[in-house]
Amino acid sequence: MSNKDSQSCHSDPERSEGEESQICHSERSEESHHNYNKNKALYYWTSFPAIDHPKKTVMVGIIILITAYILWQLAIVEWDQPLYYVLGIIILFISLAPYFVPTSYYFFEDGFLVQYPFVKIEKKYTEYGCFYSDKMGFMLSTYKKPRRMDAFRGQSFRYSKTKIEKEEIMSFLEEKITRK
Repeated sequence: MSNKDSQSCHSDPERSEGEESQICHSERSEESHHNYNKNKALYYWTSFPAIDHPKKTVMVGIIILITAYILWQLAIVEWDQPLYYVLGIIILFISLAPYFVPTSYYFFEDGFLVQYPFVKIEKKYTEYGCFYSDKMGFMLSTYKKPRRMDAFRGQSFRYSKTKIEKEEIMSFLEEKITRK
């Protein structure tokens, strides 16, 4: 970090050692960047629902086991088609993967980076027309008003367990995306 940059962090007391336990806000210099450098993020946090919500994780595990059993009975026992069972299990796990992996969110002056273990999404704020909160986080929408298509075209963000980043990031987005 250059001497023009400063950083302040708030600790998250509900997380244990070794986990992402801070939300940080950096004042960065006016240097431009093409590829987002995580060290230059104005705001960042990590969300890990499987760890943050253990009761929900147990329920999701039970649902997975029940679904796997039903799929086994249908695909293997009744149809004698193991390929359908394997495909069904793969689809099930891919659809639930965001719940079981940590997701890091980095916000920069002109865009953001969403980092999953194997996928990285980089976007500019200019691609979005509005944003709105929900109970688990917020959604950036490509439309000027919230629409049902936002789940397919927009970008969803989950807050950390304590939601300490909520107020700061909402204020920041009000500056970057004028239509709320």
